[in-house]
Amino acid sequence: MDRQQPSTGPASAPPPAPGADRYPALDFANTALTMPGGVRLDLLGSPESATAWLVERRLAPPDAVLMELCAGRLRTLRDQLRQLIAAGIDGGPAPLPALDAVNEALVLAPAVDLLGWDETRGVHRVQAHPADRIAEHAMARIAADAADLLTGEDAAKLAGCGAGDCSRYLLRTHASRHWCSVRCGDRVRAARSYARRTQGEQRQG
Repeated sequence: MDRQQPSTGPASAPPPAPGADRYPALDFANTALTMPGGVRLDLLGSPESATAWLVERRLAPPDAVLMELCAGRLRTLRDQLRQLIAAGIDGGPAPLPALDAVNEALVLAPAVDLLGWDETRGVHRVQAHPADRIAEHAMARIAADAADLLTGEDAAKLAGCGAGDCSRYLLRTHASRHWCSVRCGDRVRAARSYARRTQGEQRQG
């Protein structure tokens, strides 16, 4: 039985993985991550952290307030999206529940803000959803971005981090890119160096 509880705080979270700056859906999928030593972080683990994540990425207004029900819906969509990404990387069939979850999110709300006008601001963007549907608006935008990622030319560049104890996904920007961060790459190289040194000492012994 796994007794380790996931952390909900972002303090130890690594920088965004390659590609996450271009695809909010990839950044969203990586809000559940495993850190060195098996420590798990969930950046959507509480209503407060989920709200902060959306606001920081302009997927919700600065005064947004999410309840646990909405945060839970975001986590469910995140987990289903991770299954779709994993299936695409492995070349396996897309899980139907995951497809259904993303398709349902696509039609929850307009995927973009509409245009409005007033005398003070002139033409400006307005959110075409009531305040109590902030999560649905964000989910629709994330799902639309996920559909673009999974069906576009960058889908072939999706990969899991090469560090065995890391659960993040990335876009391989070049052939030698195997890790989601410098930290993961350094850990893998250090482990390989230690293994070679240990094997050499054993042979000499």
